[in-house]
Amino acid sequence: MNLIYNIIITIYQFLIVLNAMFNSKSKEWLRGRKNLWTDLELKTKNKKNIVWFHCASYGEYEQVKELMKAYKLKYKSHKILLTFFSPSGYLNFKDLNIVDFVFYIPLDTKHNAHKFIEIIKPIKVIFVKYEFWFNFISKILKYNIPLYFVSVVFRYDMFLLKLSWFRNNLKKITHIFLQDENSADIISKHEFNNFSICGDTRFDTVFNNAKKIKENNLIKKFCENSFVIIGGSTWRKDEEILLKYIKKFPEKKYIIAPHELNSLNKLQKDTHGIMFSKATLENIHKSNVLIIDSIGLLPTLYKYANIAFIGGGFTKGIHNVLEAIVFKVPVIIGPNHHKSNEANELIELEYIEVVNNYYEFVTAVKKLNFTKISEDYIKKNRGAVKKIINAI
Repeated sequence: MNLIYNIIITIYQFLIVLNAMFNSKSKEWLRGRKNLWTDLELKTKNKKNIVWFHCASYGEYEQVKELMKAYKLKYKSHKILLTFFSPSGYLNFKDLNIVDFVFYIPLDTKHNAHKFIEIIKPIKVIFVKYEFWFNFISKILKYNIPLYFVSVVFRYDMFLLKLSWFRNNLKKITHIFLQDENSADIISKHEFNNFSICGDTRFDTVFNNAKKIKENNLIKKFCENSFVIIGGSTWRKDEEILLKYIKKFPEKKYIIAPHELNSLNKLQKDTHGIMFSKATLENIHKSNVLIIDSIGLLPTLYKYANIAFIGGGFTKGIHNVLEAIVFKVPVIIGPNHHKSNEANELIELEYIEVVNNYYEFVTAVKKLNFTKISEDYIKKNRGAVKKIINAI
């Protein structure tokens, strides 16, 4: 099975190189790693007590940010090295006060895993969610370095869990911090004993972020005295529903923050919206649509919304609904939400409405306009960071 895994990694590398000829994200994936080894050796030379945190992308970083802050407070002499797999994480990372080093993770080949570990010599490694890179895992454990996975969720239909090779590798991990009891039940049946239930660190992150958000006078002026719908992390299928609604209800205000920024001009043409980067206090009311053309601003905007339409429910899966819920903003999502524990819970509480088309969206807006959200949901689910930090 190791051979098959390494063949898959080689094929993946070939496909990235091929795709880079047509795709800017793949091109950046390669470009960002061009001088990785030189930079890594130069910046970490003679540095001791390095603790390596790894995230796939920016969303996973937001999930683990409060844990990194807590770790920094507990272990002041340790150096935090953060890696990303995706350019969307690396390029939009700005919290340099939290970490000491930030890099791309190299592709998970045996050679790269060995070289990376030899250079940084970490004393601990923390991977977030599903970053199961098995050459790295093997090399980390070979050197007897504690390896932790945080905020992990397992499901009964997870194909990899059916493979004994996958399960055996995971059983070697020092500890797996799970989000929920369902995940614990699943891996207990496979005779795992290296896990505990700690909850989702995102609850700590969104709660603490919400307390620190400052007033944005430009957004406040745009939204004043209006019913505001925010489209958060939207994809094209989400935006098609929003476009119909905007034309039908022009009296409302709309803020759209696309998940990808490569089709902003088309979105602006379709909505006649104004780009946030071009907005001023003088021109902010020239359109009823404001397009957020940067990454990282979205979590600070939900406080101004009456309703949030969270994207991804018509593609691979919904994005973070907690960022809106923490501000007591009811949420609309598409049908692909089943992998989100918190979304499923919030649907039962009737804080979230699921829609399959434009007509259901119209009905959902009318219904949620009268929804009042309690603070209790976020408060009772906080505390994962404290549980993890006490264990590592």
